[in-house]
Amino acid sequence: MYLQKIYAQKLLGYTVALAGLLGLLVVPHQVDAAARSRAPAGGPAAAAGTVKFRGRAFDTCHTPSLSTMRAWRSSPYRAVGVYFAGRGRQCQKQRHLSKRWVAAVDRMGWRVLPVFVGSQSPCVQAKNKRRVRMGRAPWRQGKKEARQAVRAAKALGMRAGSALYLDMEAYNEGNSRCARTTLDFIRGWNREMRKNAYLPGFYSSAESGVRHMERARRSGVTDLPSAMWFARWDRKPSLYGERALSKWAWTPHRRIHQYAGNVTEKHGGRRLTIDLNAADAPVARIRR
Repeated sequence: MYLQKIYAQKLLGYTVALAGLLGLLVVPHQVDAAARSRAPAGGPAAAAGTVKFRGRAFDTCHTPSLSTMRAWRSSPYRAVGVYFAGRGRQCQKQRHLSKRWVAAVDRMGWRVLPVFVGSQSPCVQAKNKRRVRMGRAPWRQGKKEARQAVRAAKALGMRAGSALYLDMEAYNEGNSRCARTTLDFIRGWNREMRKNAYLPGFYSSAESGVRHMERARRSGVTDLPSAMWFARWDRKPSLYGERALSKWAWTPHRRIHQYAGNVTEKHGGRRLTIDLNAADAPVARIRR
């Protein structure tokens, strides 16, 4: 009877172990695949103290003067995209942008969307961006440029918890080698950003960088952006109908749609050429 009991216990143990092994081989893969198709990307939706904005926003190459920002309070926009740092910026000289400017527009009621234009993909399409293509150590370079972004943001009074958006202009994401290099850079940038308690956002064309990030998300890749700013100039300010993204991805409060570009508008007697955006996403936290 004792020997039978021992045998039965061993048999039960083998059965449980075998079931567990089969579970490891089959069940988690099925569950993970389903979860990946539904789950938002990039980890938690918000860092501690993150500020979110929902409404219309504009961005423009040169940061407008304070007097222009004051005049544009009569516009339908309540957030402004600011190209605050990065070696790939088209408008390197930002004579109005300063810590004082950031604090002043914050007091006016504006939300700030900080954009960092760093190194670009090796297969970037725009000729004027090829001079700043990333090198052969994309992960390390991404982390290094993330630290540059954090330092620049802090110097402008943007506190930890701010969303900083990495601008990666359109590239040939169908080129597998180039796509791997670009993804390594982006993931390194994102990881370092989170390490420094900032929220990594990502801006790109819906048909290149954004589609690439969605494909990576579906594959279970980690260290992806926390917020997605996609450019599709279709003149339709829709946030959740973008065909390059699953409706479950980068939600809630983690999307911006740049739906038109190079539009000239006049408000309060001041004229600007801007890009138009619909936003439901995190913005900068401003130190007052």
